[in-house]
Amino acid sequence: MLKVHHLEQSRSHRVLWLLEWLELEYEVVTYPRDAKTMLAPESLRQVHPLGKSPVLEDGDLVIAESGAIVDYVMARYGEHRWVEPTVGSHEWLNQRYWLHYAEGSLMPLLVMTLVFRTVPKKMPWWLKPIAKGICQGVQQQFLQPQIQRHGEFIESHLARFDGQFAAQWPTPADIQMSFAVQAMAARDSRSNAPSIRAFLQKVEADPAWQRVVARVGPLSLLGD
Repeated sequence: MLKVHHLEQSRSHRVLWLLEWLELEYEVVTYPRDAKTMLAPESLRQVHPLGKSPVLEDGDLVIAESGAIVDYVMARYGEHRWVEPTVGSHEWLNQRYWLHYAEGSLMPLLVMTLVFRTVPKKMPWWLKPIAKGICQGVQQQFLQPQIQRHGEFIESHLARFDGQFAAQWPTPADIQMSFAVQAMAARDSRSNAPSIRAFLQKVEADPAWQRVVARVGPLSLLGD
């Protein structure tokens, strides 16, 4: 049986969504975050050296990285629900592009935003004003404009494809992008445009997603 090592408030929900969509049997091992640092517990390093989540076990295979997990699961178990588009087609390009864009382009900006919001709170009291000024400057001058640009880019694409990333629903690209779009919309209201809202509503209405929520609880994004 497949086993998912699931960290609370993390990207793991989309992997569970994929497994539910494919109607696969799987076990979930849930790990709480450290109450003070919000980091993953040390016990996850016993599963994978980096101590990150999600991690998928399938027999003697241990697979980390959401994109790699999605690729593996679809290649091995997805034939009854998914036909890979013809290589070189527009559908194939959309599928491959958004599958890699989620972690390659969008998530680094969102993680940096979280870091720069958190850093001043961790500083000694006498350094907090300086740290806050520097971090706000980075956010205002670099991160927020970039995130807004990405939001407009995603909104434009979704508007052309009926609130989804490719022609079918859901595709592996939709599943991979779900966490990134959820995180972006939660942290920057300007990026929560009509087609993005339609996508998020479509995710939440999907029966497979609802089964994930019933099993492990709703997605709770890390706040400020």
